Amino acid sequence: MIEIPLFPLNTVLYPGGPLPLRIFEPRYLAMISRCLRRTEGFGVVLIKAGSETDTDEMFGVGTVAEIVDWHQGSDGLLGVTTEGRDRFQISTIDRQSDGLYIGQVELLEREPASVVPEEYQALATLLPDILDDLGGRYRNIHREYEDASWVGFRFAEILSLPVATKQAMLGLMDPEARLSMLRPHVDASPDRLTPVVI
Repeated sequence: MIEIPLFPLNTVLYPGGPLPLRIFEPRYLAMISRCLRRTEGFGVVLIKAGSETDTDEMFGVGTVAEIVDWHQGSDGLLGVTTEGRDRFQISTIDRQSDGLYIGQVELLEREPASVVPEEYQALATLLPDILDDLGGRYRNIHREYEDASWVGFRFAEILSLPVATKQAMLGLMDPEARLSMLRPHVDASPDRLTPVVI
């Protein structure tokens, strides 16, 4: 069990996935400062009820976000580039006086590396062109087109799916089952393969 600050959002972060953020609330500015000082990550969790400024309830499984870059924007806001690492299960949540949520969490076991099964090779073949077309945040990420988990997580994040479906994809511990669920949704049209912008 470890203790990490939690960042409730209306999006799902997956292992290996990029997530740029613009930070302006004092509680999250302090959180980013703490994480940079301690060289540690924070937990991104999907909001179940409430809003990003006033969260009532979060889903129980999230992903640790590692800060890989940051900059001060021309608008004065802090821009932070993060990348998803390990998934976790929340045990308990406390709220500090400044409004920051602190979670006692258990890191979930990483899915073992496995080759994309033959029946899903078309997805792995399609993905490089999609990520190249999306550019931006995907330009510098480490790519593992032969790994079933990595390919599934990338399609889960770029497909325009209901957030509850995206959360279900995060909670799945079987990469082949995830690919099976995703394949019917794969549509190469631009409006369905666009990552969420925070």
